[in-house]
Amino acid sequence: MKLEPNAAIQIQKPASDVFEGIVNPDKMSKYFISEGSGRLETGREVIWKFPEFPDEFPVKEIKTETNRSISFVWDPETVVQITLEALADHSTVVSVKEGGKELNDRNLKWALENSGGWANFLACMKAYLEYGIQLRKGAFDFMREKKKD
Repeated sequence: MKLEPNAAIQIQKPASDVFEGIVNPDKMSKYFISEGSGRLETGREVIWKFPEFPDEFPVKEIKTETNRSISFVWDPETVVQITLEALADHSTVVSVKEGGKELNDRNLKWALENSGGWANFLACMKAYLEYGIQLRKGAFDFMREKKKD
């Protein structure tokens, strides 16, 4: 059995706005990362930084299909697949799947944490794209404090 964290949400914006909100590091820094070295584009490799971690996270094997999908690898064992489904009312259903680690205790913990992480990503993206609210700002400062201990 392969583990596959996933989450989905409907955003009241057209697929083109949602796609740009994901591939553009300036927009993504308002709800997910603190900094990105470049746009998510097919064949490119970028570096993501997060406000609560000192580490840099390489994002590799990027593939994009404009306004439809983004996939990448940031954990050598998994592929993240984000799909956008444009609806008739000009909203977009965004689905995230990250797969395929084998079932064991360590990976089960990973799958549960990542499902929550992707749900948080989507909620923060919705708040930012629809209302300009930055839900992530300060939300994980406690994690940074724990790292110092």
